[in-house]
Amino acid sequence: MKKYFDFNKYDTTYLKEFIGGFTSFAATAYIIIVNPAILSAAGIPKGASIVATILTAVFGTLIMGIYAKRPYIIAPYMGENAFIAYTVCGVLHYSWQTALGAIFISGVLFVILTLSGARRFIVESVPYSLKASFSVGIGLFLCFIGLNLTQIVRLGVSGAPVTFGHITSLNVLIAIFGVIITAVFVARDIKAGLLLGIIITSIAAFITHAAPVPCGIFSMPPDIRSILFKLDIAGALTWGCVSVVLTIFVLAFVDTMGTLIGMASISGILDKDGNMPEIEKPMLADALSTVFAPLVGSTTAGCFIETAAGIKAGASTGFAAIVTASFFILALFFAPILTAIPPEAYGPALIIVGFFMLKPFKNIDIEDLTEFFPSVITIALMSFTFNIGIGMTAGFVLYPILKIASGRGREIKPGMYILFILSLLFYIFYPY
Repeated sequence: MKKYFDFNKYDTTYLKEFIGGFTSFAATAYIIIVNPAILSAAGIPKGASIVATILTAVFGTLIMGIYAKRPYIIAPYMGENAFIAYTVCGVLHYSWQTALGAIFISGVLFVILTLSGARRFIVESVPYSLKASFSVGIGLFLCFIGLNLTQIVRLGVSGAPVTFGHITSLNVLIAIFGVIITAVFVARDIKAGLLLGIIITSIAAFITHAAPVPCGIFSMPPDIRSILFKLDIAGALTWGCVSVVLTIFVLAFVDTMGTLIGMASISGILDKDGNMPEIEKPMLADALSTVFAPLVGSTTAGCFIETAAGIKAGASTGFAAIVTASFFILALFFAPILTAIPPEAYGPALIIVGFFMLKPFKNIDIEDLTEFFPSVITIALMSFTFNIGIGMTAGFVLYPILKIASGRGREIKPGMYILFILSLLFYIFYPY
């Protein structure tokens, strides 16, 4: 087992991988509740959606661990789920069955592109500065998610979209305590620092009644039959649905690219050109998951940025992903206790991991505006639009324009033109 997962190569142990795997789960467990809550706006029953969310996470994460041998979590994407619920179903009035059909078509396209080697060709055409900006942008995105989840930063009003949280609120005070104690653990190089921070902060939240104490331990999974295999592929193949399929495809394509590069960056496995070794394997895991998710009744799935918390806690190999998947399986039967971890506890871990992901900014050439400007736009829009794909597509459009306008078009690799065209189509056909 150790040889299969290259324990010696990554200087890791079963204990490190277990801690990393559980930390990843703890940082991601909220998706079990949040994804069904969002998809309920599209008419998908919450109970069945909980099971679909867990099954998707188990399927994708196991493939990632066993086949790709990476510690990354795969689960239904945040952002894409809201796009389906509020835009595709809410504004455009497509049924959730048709929306799932569109996701399935996108997943099949992913599989074809991955197996053909086209996805790897395109990813390796991305310049190093943009790859560095993906990590930094995801870092800021994670920080913002953590700050918002903990209510240290909250939604504001028109003209001031975000504002400082109620600092005297018990929940915010617990979250600040979590940030400080977790930062201390990490600063002192305590290997399980992030996990300890989550556990101690959870206990503090339970004791002070800032978060509800788990009302039980065991529960049976809800019935999934109402959404299982209910996708409408024929409805998604109509001309009117082309823009929906294209938007889902581009968002998932760039989200996965950015997240994988960001995770590889924090793992320290990128090569000198900023490429991830054997990236086609985690990409295939992601593609297969996007095919699987709509079959069981969930939305686009892919590599989760919260995996960064597990990597920082010690996850290095696919064994950690297997550990994470195991906890998702347990969540089918132990949801009351496993989903009781409050945002005040896992939010601080996301904030601190986000800080670590800002380091690659030093690799962006700030003297070369054709490199610097697209990178900064990518970073800013990732966080400020609350959408990784929006930021990345903006970078893919601006980079070749600036290079060509500066008389340096020869620096653009062929695959970047494909991303440029896809990104333009994304903005043209996006159902605003």
